[in-house]
Amino acid sequence: MVSNTRTRSDIKREAIIQAATQAFQEFGVKGTSMDKLAELANVSKRTVYNHFSTKEELVMHLVTQQWQSAMLGKNKAYDDALELDGQLEDLILQDIEFMMSESHLDLARVAIGHFFYEPEKLKDEVAQLKAQETAMHRFLKDAKAANKLAFDDVDRVVEEIDSLVKGQCFWPQLFKIEDALSNKEKKCLAKNTAALILSRYAAV
Repeated sequence: MVSNTRTRSDIKREAIIQAATQAFQEFGVKGTSMDKLAELANVSKRTVYNHFSTKEELVMHLVTQQWQSAMLGKNKAYDDALELDGQLEDLILQDIEFMMSESHLDLARVAIGHFFYEPEKLKDEVAQLKAQETAMHRFLKDAKAANKLAFDDVDRVVEEIDSLVKGQCFWPQLFKIEDALSNKEKKCLAKNTAALILSRYAAV
């Protein structure tokens, strides 16, 4: 009996998440109420609150889900037969495309706004994401194992890449200070970032 109840609960939770994904894309986060989510998921409003106490909590779940799909799910493996710079550029470009996607920016605005006055909670959420090994981590480790890169702390290198990229294609767009980069500008940013990283960490 407990197993069936748990299964129904999981199904309802998934329905809420799918409804939120659909509604946020169609109406935006601000234009989506918990009542609307309950209607789309075909569950009661109370059920929605049982799974997610606030809309912001649901948004943070989707941000994490997006990040895991984009950063953990990539299968871009290091290939010793190919030029290192081109491979790194391609991987960085994939990160740029994800960071600049409207769906990610919309959810990130809400999540950051929600946690702005609770920095410790935001710090915890970010720490949980950073604790996971991404495709970039694996690529850099493999390149080091092939004696193409030399570094002591892979997390530090990933953070440096992240900072270089987000400084031009996430934070300015998040706060709507600058327009989105063109495809040419994205490729240029990926190329320049890869060049900077290799100028510091390429094995001699």
